Amino acid sequence: MGQGAGPAIHMSAIILDGEIVHYEVLGRGRPVIFLHGWVGSWRYWIPAMQSASTSYRAYALDLWGFGDTAKASAHYQIEQQAHLLDSFLDEMGIGKVALVGHGLGALVALYYASQQAHTVDRMMMIGAPLDGDEIEDVRLRTQSPADLSKWLLGQSDATEAARGEAVKADHRAVTVSLDNLRQMDLWELLGNLPTAALLVHGGSDPAISASRIDSNGNLAGYSHRIVFEDSGHFPMLEEVTKFNRLLADFLALESGESPRRLQLKDEWKRRVR
Repeated sequence: MGQGAGPAIHMSAIILDGEIVHYEVLGRGRPVIFLHGWVGSWRYWIPAMQSASTSYRAYALDLWGFGDTAKASAHYQIEQQAHLLDSFLDEMGIGKVALVGHGLGALVALYYASQQAHTVDRMMMIGAPLDGDEIEDVRLRTQSPADLSKWLLGQSDATEAARGEAVKADHRAVTVSLDNLRQMDLWELLGNLPTAALLVHGGSDPAISASRIDSNGNLAGYSHRIVFEDSGHFPMLEEVTKFNRLLADFLALESGESPRRLQLKDEWKRRVR
């Protein structure tokens, strides 16, 4: 798979709303759902899934219009993507869950948690804009999935598989969600969320600026932000060891505990040098 050896991924698909939804699952334990962003598919979560699977049951979905899930254009709005998540959890018999979303997937997770807070134990939002002004809208709208993958994923061996998957996307799934984003008050959704939320941003992310977050001072008590200063839009691929350590610490928090105590510790940096 181009991203290191590890346990075999169980490949599967289910029918939801009369259409094929592709997902992968690995490991055993409490469930964690990984939701991809505007560029790519489930595949770039492989290192994080392999890390989490030592203690958790890690699922990764392809959202409507991406990867090997159906190109069902009637379902491309964020609300409909969240309905996909809801239907998937119901079909799989999953109750309380941790969500890890990136870009579009982070917004889907946030919207879902605002509607089904009793189901979401905790949520990590990576590279998430909180309003339309924080996103490089024009480039995401006008460039092809292949060009977007080159822009945000780069050309390294670590991202080769993810770039190959990115071209499967229906670009309308990107543009419809961007239109939808500008109609939503995501900042209000986050502020009213009773669920622990960890926001992760790359310090050099060319697509998302996250300018409205003021050093955590204007985040609610159950929300916390951490910046990967040396990462762009894909910290889970650009700083794998550090990201997976943060993910493990976040998932290990007691239920209902604020993530405010989490930080990128100096020893993590020494360990990966």
